[in-house]
Amino acid sequence: MAIEAGFIGLGAMGAPMAANLLAAGVKLTVHNRTAARAEPLRAQGAIIAPAAGDAAQPGGIVMTMLADDGAVESVVGGPGGIAARLGAGGVHVSMSTIAPATARRLARIHQAHGGFYLAAPVFGRPDNAAARQLVVCVSGPAAAKQRVRPLLDAVGCAVFDYGEDAGAANVAKLTGNFLIAAALEAMGEAFTMAERNGVERTKVAEMLGKTLFACPVYQRYGEAVAKKQHLPAGFALPLGLKDVELVLQTGREANVPMPIASLVRDRLIAALAHGRAGMDWSALALGVLDDAGIE
Repeated sequence: MAIEAGFIGLGAMGAPMAANLLAAGVKLTVHNRTAARAEPLRAQGAIIAPAAGDAAQPGGIVMTMLADDGAVESVVGGPGGIAARLGAGGVHVSMSTIAPATARRLARIHQAHGGFYLAAPVFGRPDNAAARQLVVCVSGPAAAKQRVRPLLDAVGCAVFDYGEDAGAANVAKLTGNFLIAAALEAMGEAFTMAERNGVERTKVAEMLGKTLFACPVYQRYGEAVAKKQHLPAGFALPLGLKDVELVLQTGREANVPMPIASLVRDRLIAALAHGRAGMDWSALALGVLDDAGIE
């Protein structure tokens, strides 16, 4: 694959994604705020950029996998930002879960420099990223999507196109994360009801995961909730709270009441109050045990 690209953000998700791009033959320049995180990729052929803007070449492609809206905005804007460095014809592929409104604002910044912005948030955890089993939602200009498609295929197993609106892919991503969070709450309540009635919660989870709810969310998260095992964190609880806050913000902007999202947001806040910030966001289900007086 004779493609050159930059990649910014080498956390739990970004590092394996960058490794897969290198394995696919992409000539990759990488940057991470904590420089040590980039070093393992050097041996795989990556070029290390000392600053975020150095990962961008005029008219090139830069992929970002950063924690939140502020982190993405910080590498895009300003004289040393990637929007100015990419310039005319450049493409920024933002793979973070951010607000649709933020995505549209970033698209306007790139457009002012003659470039293109693609939203490409992903579904999956770090092990899915390592196995190239991410599901990618993408939206933005059609020509830019065609140009970067080989890169998306190198990190994911499926790509779903949501048209040209820069924020559309993030709306789709938030719907999925909301449904996962709602499922975590529902499983917490259901399995705790079973436990209080003397039924082994793990057996209930196993039965449901093999029959009525035979899908990855209920199988994988169902096991964690049933066993009350929320370490190590595949998706840290504070990030889950950030995403649910984005769900509520996006619903509010469109006048869509989301009472279940409000309940889940409060569960996540309570989990932080109980010192569970280092746990996976599935630990929100522990709040049901708290309410039921179960240690």
